Amino acid sequence: MSLVAPASAASCRAITVEGADYTLCEADAARDDIRLFLNDPGSDTLLGSFANVERLLEKQGQRLAFAMNGGMYHPDRRPVGLHVEAGRKIAPLVTRAGPGNFGMLPNGVFCLREDRADVIESREFAREAPACRFATQSGPMLVIDGALHPRFIEDSDSRFIRNGVGTSADGRRAWFLISDAPVNFHRFARVFRDHIGARQALYLDGKVSRLHAPGLNRSDQGLLPLGPILGVVVDEGVPLD
Repeated sequence: MSLVAPASAASCRAITVEGADYTLCEADAARDDIRLFLNDPGSDTLLGSFANVERLLEKQGQRLAFAMNGGMYHPDRRPVGLHVEAGRKIAPLVTRAGPGNFGMLPNGVFCLREDRADVIESREFAREAPACRFATQSGPMLVIDGALHPRFIEDSDSRFIRNGVGTSADGRRAWFLISDAPVNFHRFARVFRDHIGARQALYLDGKVSRLHAPGLNRSDQGLLPLGPILGVVVDEGVPLD
């Protein structure tokens, strides 16, 4: 009997697209344990950091393969839109237009079901009502059915460190991307469409964007706590690429 833990399919690597640097992490939704974290289930206090999620998982003999901030939140760190953890709805879906990036429709939901992950436009999500084990709503959509969000401007001077998530058509692959330097929406979305080949992709946030990737010896720190955190969980002893 082998005592070697099976390798995770999850991994992160540096990429360069159109002269800009990014870090791209990938997961296999049929094989990897992708989760959302907001509060400590034991105390219902905000986790707020990668370190706190790692401490929580350590008690269960697990750790993060990688993680990033996982959706927009209010000043008190409550999710702005839909948030589902382990099948329990913590915050409701929001389908109306509103201020800021979240309200720049179409926005969307990253939904994790058995053996698949999908980015679904929010109003389509409301019609279909899929049963997600984990879900986070954010906005705007970056790529919708292979097209960039119609409000993105190619030469916009609004540039931030940004992160987002895209999914494959068969629901097997999930791609988590963070820019390593400030970029505008159009340029960031083109990475998903033209380099990765994602037909659906969702913006998670900007300015506050952070990545935890132990395999790259990287764990971004910030002055303020995060709201939702999206990550891939592995057992202790699983090698991280």
